[in-house]
Amino acid sequence: MTTSQDQARLAVLIDADNIPSKYVDALFVEIARFGSADIRRAYGDWTTNQLAPWKKVVLANSIQPAQQFSNTQGKNSTDSALIIDAMDLLHAGNIDGVCLVSSDADFTRLAARIREQGLRAYGFGEKKTPDAFINACNTFVLLENIQGGEADAGNVPQRDYRSDQDLARLLSEAIDTSAGDDEWADLAAVGSNLQRLKSDFDTRTWGFKKLKDLVVAHPRVDVKYLSPGQGKPKTLQVRRRPAPKKK
Repeated sequence: MTTSQDQARLAVLIDADNIPSKYVDALFVEIARFGSADIRRAYGDWTTNQLAPWKKVVLANSIQPAQQFSNTQGKNSTDSALIIDAMDLLHAGNIDGVCLVSSDADFTRLAARIREQGLRAYGFGEKKTPDAFINACNTFVLLENIQGGEADAGNVPQRDYRSDQDLARLLSEAIDTSAGDDEWADLAAVGSNLQRLKSDFDTRTWGFKKLKDLVVAHPRVDVKYLSPGQGKPKTLQVRRRPAPKKK
């Protein structure tokens, strides 16, 4: 299927054995940024006390609980059921992307397979999620960043943007890839490159709601506004701040 983002049909497949129910309200607000959550399923053994907090949540959010008994000790049959359903949905051809809600590395190959099919693979998991699964997704969202009821709610920063060397390197790479001969780059192009370079890039990790706010505050980035003409909005350009000249 080929649709605009606001019309994209998404399947949301939740590993309820792995993800706490407290994230669900904010989860669907976040998913609305990418498309319409038309298919909603949560997988687990609903006969156990472990999933008791989920029972009200699935009703309130129109999620279909998919029962999967734990027949063998130490084997995760929930993962297998989710993967089988995901492959059936891929072959049906009536969705544009799949949201995999889990912190489990077992879904790494599934995320890669979704992308190979030409669909978008969106991952949602906690900070403990292995890098292999994160990197296999087109976009990965840390659930800690959206916790609190609103997807864009400000939270306590997980990392200090001023001293985070990984962030500085990532911004430099994204700007260099987008910059023209004058070393300046459009912010929109930089944002696209950041997502391609790191699937879990999210300004909320450093306490900012928007990329514009992060680059304006960052000590290694220069910004300037361009006015394309009367009645048209200003555009923001960025460049790597030149190193101070040695005396």
